[in-house]
Amino acid sequence: MRNDNLKSYLNLHLIVFIWGFTAILGALITIDAENLVWYRMLIAMIFLGGFIAFKKQSFQVPVKEFLKLIFVGLLIALHWIFFFRAIHVSNVSITLSIFSLGAFFASLLEPLFYGRKVLWYEVLFGLIIIAGLGLILQVEIKYLEGVYYALAAIILGVLFTLMNGKLISDHEPSVITFYEFGAGVFFITIYFLFQGKFKADFFEMSLNNWVLLLILASICTAYAFTASVKVMQRLTPYTVMLTTNLEPVYGIVLAYFILGGKEKMSVEFYVGAVIIIITVILNGVFKHYQNKKENL
Repeated sequence: MRNDNLKSYLNLHLIVFIWGFTAILGALITIDAENLVWYRMLIAMIFLGGFIAFKKQSFQVPVKEFLKLIFVGLLIALHWIFFFRAIHVSNVSITLSIFSLGAFFASLLEPLFYGRKVLWYEVLFGLIIIAGLGLILQVEIKYLEGVYYALAAIILGVLFTLMNGKLISDHEPSVITFYEFGAGVFFITIYFLFQGKFKADFFEMSLNNWVLLLILASICTAYAFTASVKVMQRLTPYTVMLTTNLEPVYGIVLAYFILGGKEKMSVEFYVGAVIIIITVILNGVFKHYQNKKENL
């Protein structure tokens, strides 16, 4: 059992590393953010459909739940579009430093979804995070547009994560995600049809872009998701939460060494990013011990 937990913990770090690499791929793929998300969701949906068929799982979901999945799929599509657009107009480091706010935003929105009180330390940590964000913006003001896109992406991400938390508890996660990706593809397709984007040049991409897209959709999306669900069945939510907060760290370090150039930020940026990441982790630690006290 101990070896199984260690294996799951190492697998979780591998998954978080893969999630951090997603931003690198987004920077390397040279097509528009909307096109990138359409291809990503379509290819990942095909991989997930094959996985569900291989596992002989049922594709059936109640109509009421299906309507919720359609809405969540729209949120996911918008979340990824804003995410990749933030990378394209700024860089990976800026985008992921803002993305580290995700766990904190979730703790603020949880009271609305689950009817609990806002805790004092969440307000304190919120002020510290704002200070860290202010330090980043003070020296990296030229990336302000990217910050706005990243903030929009993370808020949408928190919303669909909270909604998914309720849906996945009642249904098979791979089936839920299959329909959400399908809904995302549907909405983007409708938008593209109105924009007249489905022309020959839409499907003409370099071999490099196709290879990177396949890696993004298969390994970084379909595989990482199904593997993370399996790992989460063995590890505590607290362990998972703390480890996933390392995603921005992995991504920023990878960007520095792989992309170089504009990914090399000022000292003040890294100080601000560290303040944000440490505060988010402390928020998780406080929440963990608060829950333990309440359960005594």
